[in-house]
Amino acid sequence: MNKYRVLGRIGEGAHGYVMKGINKVTGVEVALKKLIIRNLDEGIPTNIMREIASLRVLNSVYIVKLLEIIPHGMGFVLVMEYLPTSLYEVLHNCNKPLNESQIKLYLKMLLLGICYMHQNHIMHRDLKPANLLIAHSGMLKIADFGLARIYLENEPIRQYSHQVATRWYRAPELLYGSHNYTNSIDMWSYGCIMVELYNKTPLFPGETDIEQLAIVLHTLGTPTLENWPDLHSLPDYNKITFSRSPGLDWKDIVPGVLDSTLALIKRCLQYNHVTRISASESKSRTPVR
Repeated sequence: MNKYRVLGRIGEGAHGYVMKGINKVTGVEVALKKLIIRNLDEGIPTNIMREIASLRVLNSVYIVKLLEIIPHGMGFVLVMEYLPTSLYEVLHNCNKPLNESQIKLYLKMLLLGICYMHQNHIMHRDLKPANLLIAHSGMLKIADFGLARIYLENEPIRQYSHQVATRWYRAPELLYGSHNYTNSIDMWSYGCIMVELYNKTPLFPGETDIEQLAIVLHTLGTPTLENWPDLHSLPDYNKITFSRSPGLDWKDIVPGVLDSTLALIKRCLQYNHVTRISASESKSRTPVR
C-alpha cells in the first residue's frame, strides 16, 4: 500500500469499503477496495473469491480492471481502475438527461461486455445500473463480480442459488425459486436496464419477491405452458396464486421507442429462458450501433 496515497472513502460493502487513491509514482487514480477477513478460520468469503477469480479471467475494455491484490492487515486490498460515476447516477442526473444516442451507446457497451463475459463462461448474476461504472472518457464498464459464477457450456446440470440479482432485475425463474438456470438471467437484466434507460424509471420495482413477481406477471401477462414449458416444475410454482392478466401493450410499456429496439427488449424479457435472446445473437441483431 506504500505506493498509493488514499484520497478518501467512496463506498462501503458487506466485507469492507472502497477508497479513492492515487499512485504516488504515476499519478494514476485508482479504487482501493479494502476487504476485511473477520474470521480467518473460516477462510476468504465466497463472494470475494468469485470477484477475484472473475476479474483475473476477464480482460476487456468493458469490464472494470483489477490492477493488483495487496495483503493488508486482517485482509487485503483490491487495486482497481478508478471510475468516477455509475450508470445509476448518470441516469438520475436531472441536469443532464440522457439523449437517444447516449442511451444506445451505453446499451451497446453493456451488451459487448455481457457478450465477452459469456464467451469466457462467466455469468454476472447482478447486472443493474449501480454496478455499471462510467469512466471519464464515457466508457461503460461492468463491475461488482461478487455474485458471478464460472460455468461450462456442456457440464452436467448444476445447482445454483436463486437468491441472486437485485430484485428489480431478477429473472422470473429465479423469483419462482429455480436452482437450474443459465447465463440467460443476465439477458433478462439487460432487458430491464434497456427499458429503464428509455423510461427513466425501473420496469419492475417490487418491494418484496411476491410483489416483484406480481408486477412482472401483470406487465407481461400470465405465463402459460406454451410460452413457459418448465413453469410447473419450478420449486415455488403454485405456492401463491396471482390474478390472471392479459399483459400490457408493449407500446405502453416502452412508449416512443423504435420497433427494432422494442423487438430486442421483447426478446430479452421472455419467460422461457430457452427463447430469451443470447448476448452473441443480440450483438448481431441489435439496433444499438
